[in-house]
Amino acid sequence: MTATLTERYISAVTKSLNPTAQDDVRVELEASIADAVEARVDQGEGQMDAERTVLTDLGDPAVLAAGYADRPLHLIGPKYFLTWWRLLKLLLWIVPVTAAAAVALGLTVSNAPVGEIIGQTIAVALSVIVHLCFWTTLVFFMLERTGADTGMKWSVDSLPEPQESGVGRGDLIASLVFLGIVAAALLWDHFVGFVVFATGDLDVNRGLDGQTGTMSLLNPELWPWWLSGALALIVLEAALAIAVYARRGWRPGLAVANTVLAVVFTAGALYLLVTGQLLNPDFLAFVADAGGEGFAAGDAEAAGEGGIFRILAVLTGVVIIGIAAWDIIDGWRKTRRQ
Repeated sequence: MTATLTERYISAVTKSLNPTAQDDVRVELEASIADAVEARVDQGEGQMDAERTVLTDLGDPAVLAAGYADRPLHLIGPKYFLTWWRLLKLLLWIVPVTAAAAVALGLTVSNAPVGEIIGQTIAVALSVIVHLCFWTTLVFFMLERTGADTGMKWSVDSLPEPQESGVGRGDLIASLVFLGIVAAALLWDHFVGFVVFATGDLDVNRGLDGQTGTMSLLNPELWPWWLSGALALIVLEAALAIAVYARRGWRPGLAVANTVLAVVFTAGALYLLVTGQLLNPDFLAFVADAGGEGFAAGDAEAAGEGGIFRILAVLTGVVIIGIAAWDIIDGWRKTRRQ
């Protein structure tokens, strides 16, 4: 005997349910479908058409069965979605960048080819992104299915404080004081010097033995042009800080100016660092002599990576790039908020 559409529909609904609930659901569905079909027939609709319409309105039997079984048909529901999304965004901002930077730094220190550095860095970053998305989603998928509590509950205490628009006078003063300290440090290093040496600390062959005094960290030959350029950039940074305060906040034009200043500073500093013109040769000789045999042994062990000074130069370059990148990102982030 051929089963009717109603029987086929009810069978499709109940087959995935717990056996103890199948009979109750079957009885309930039979009664509700019969009532709905009878109501349509009373309105003049044919028996077959009425039955087909009622079953169509009920929808996919698998969806209906999931409702009876209280099984979610979404990967991550509203209860966990915002927590999952906030955590994933935070991880994607931090972990891939950190991993890529670590790989790039390690390969650079080991004197790997540029192509290998770029390829390995991109591959690691993509791999980390995929793993972060998969494992974070899997954890919240399991939480969704088990109904576990994440411990994240919203309350009025978590409401953020209103942020004042514009830049306060305190921010301006702090920026100007910082820039003034940097300018004073550059001038002090050139005309006085930060490194104090005593008799016998320096190599006799360099003609400096028997002296007591100070020396500069930066190469004296940077004066006047390079140091004057650095001081000019500091003055422009101060003017930018004043402009931001006067405009009561960041604007796209100011963010562009900040980006240009950061790029110019970074390009100049990296050029001097790569060409070996940034640091004072006497200071480097002082460091090597002061380190003695231990320094020589460490330098020999690091010879495959170009020596200790090259490793320190790479680390210094990473710091310079990191500071400039943060300055640029921070400026555009504040511009977007404004």
